[in-house]
Amino acid sequence: MASEKKLDCVILGLLSHEELTGYEIKKRMDTTLKYFWGASYGSIYPTLSGLVERGFAVKRDAGENKRNKFIYTITEEGRHYLKAWLKNPVEKDELRYETLLKLFFGKEQGAEQALIHIGAFRENVLQELPYLLGARKVLQEHLDEDEAHKYYLLTVEFGIRTYQTYLEWCEMAEEMLRG
Repeated sequence: MASEKKLDCVILGLLSHEELTGYEIKKRMDTTLKYFWGASYGSIYPTLSGLVERGFAVKRDAGENKRNKFIYTITEEGRHYLKAWLKNPVEKDELRYETLLKLFFGKEQGAEQALIHIGAFRENVLQELPYLLGARKVLQEHLDEDEAHKYYLLTVEFGIRTYQTYLEWCEMAEEMLRG
């Protein structure tokens, strides 16, 4: 399944939880899903159009103002498509960090530049970690309200543990480069 088709399923997954506008889908992608998936407006809106054309979602005018604002809802056919995709084996998990790429070729610039990149990476992790810790707290407090919260919490826990490991790695890497 190509990545465009995965975006189909990402959007259907979001719509399986609630009706959303294209803007709200982008907002979820930039907040809740940003740690493991992303998409631009330029890919979200054509995907939404394709989902509507294929009968996996319907759109209706939000009617709030004169702007072209539409609300999208998953259909039963869309729900079946999503469930079928969820049964498929994972094709590829990938980790792509420009920091690691630059570090891999770090000999060309030396330890000082590598330390700058590692420091920037650590700062980014330290800025993001509180969001994940806050999400964990909220989800734990509301775990019994919606079965989906258990699955959201699993992804948040993965993020927290990964970020904690990143911080440990930063410390080790800095010691190695300074040592």
